[in-house]
Amino acid sequence: MIRDERGHVLLVRKRGAQVYQQPGGKRDPGDRDDLHTLRRELHEELGCTMDESSAICLGTFSAPAANEPGWTVSAHVYEVRAEGPFVVQAEIESLVWVDPAAPGDTPIARLSREQLLPLMH
Repeated sequence: MIRDERGHVLLVRKRGAQVYQQPGGKRDPGDRDDLHTLRRELHEELGCTMDESSAICLGTFSAPAANEPGWTVSAHVYEVRAEGPFVVQAEIESLVWVDPAAPGDTPIARLSREQLLPLMH
């Protein structure tokens, strides 16, 4: 979970996906922990840098996977500070900043819409 100065939350949409979700990803061999994975993923997908000392663990959350029908995603979620610029790259096709209290009609993955955005307002 990354917020801007207005308190809006950054969401990304992967290439070929229909919905937005929090940036992040799966652990790769060599990633030593969650924060190492998150820092690597943010840099690969958005070109930004993460302040690891700012990380606050919000918990582990599960929901039906947005991009893999029939699967469940389990996410270790952190709120972190990150510095841009935020540039769409790698498998990310689009990014948007949404007001967590009023995300409007932005198509958002269930995990993000139902569990994570409510934590941020």
